[in-house]
Amino acid sequence: MKKQNNFFLISLTISIAISCSEESVSDDFEQVNGDVAVKLMESISVSDTEDSSDNTTVTMYYTNDGKLNTISDGNQTNVFVYDNDNKLTRITSDGDNLNMEELYESPYDAFDTGEVVECDDNNNPKKIEFLVEECIEDDYDYCYDEYEIKIYTAELSYDDAHNPFYHTFNAGGIIDVLDNVELNFGSSQSPEIVKVKDLFPMNNLSQIIYKNEEGEQLVSLNINFSYDDENYPTSATITAVDIEESEQSVYKVIFTYID
Repeated sequence: MKKQNNFFLISLTISIAISCSEESVSDDFEQVNGDVAVKLMESISVSDTEDSSDNTTVTMYYTNDGKLNTISDGNQTNVFVYDNDNKLTRITSDGDNLNMEELYESPYDAFDTGEVVECDDNNNPKKIEFLVEECIEDDYDYCYDEYEIKIYTAELSYDDAHNPFYHTFNAGGIIDVLDNVELNFGSSQSPEIVKVKDLFPMNNLSQIIYKNEEGEQLVSLNINFSYDDENYPTSATITAVDIEESEQSVYKVIFTYID
């Protein structure tokens, strides 16, 4: 599936971003989902049904006391570093192994570069706007080295199930960091951290529909999950449809958890 040229090298503000809630992430999660069983994710395996060379497995490793220690796909690794009070101090990284759009084979970087402009009733991001550098074509559909900036949207839908990554992120100290974000214009917090909080969903993402500036649907990602008795996903089928290119790709995902 063809990837678009993203305009962002650094995140640019295309509108005044909104936060889906002024409450902490942990408070919102509990309010929306209630008392959720704690399960720590062990691995996520994604396989391309047509090209096995694209298969990947992301594995999470934990310390003896249950703290998230390392995330690795075999090539790139993120290491979580804590202080003496078990507070997350930094994540050393040579990659981005838990980028959800990359994991789910998205052709865009809306989660990395976009801004939330609409939320649903459960404080999930519902619509994200992001900028795309679009090639200017001539009458023969030939693309010269000239581009214009367009505002694209990603429209998100969710299953009636909790975000399965919540407790894994909590084990990595990430939820504590997000809970301490001050949502005001005078905040000295890192804008990247504020963005993560704004984009953090309470429920399990099951669909992304990408549209261009004219509102035409370009790409859809539909994720059909199977769940266990505690409403954690055990497997999923991702169907990615590129309308412009008339292409469809199907991926299989397997989730495992620490016993």
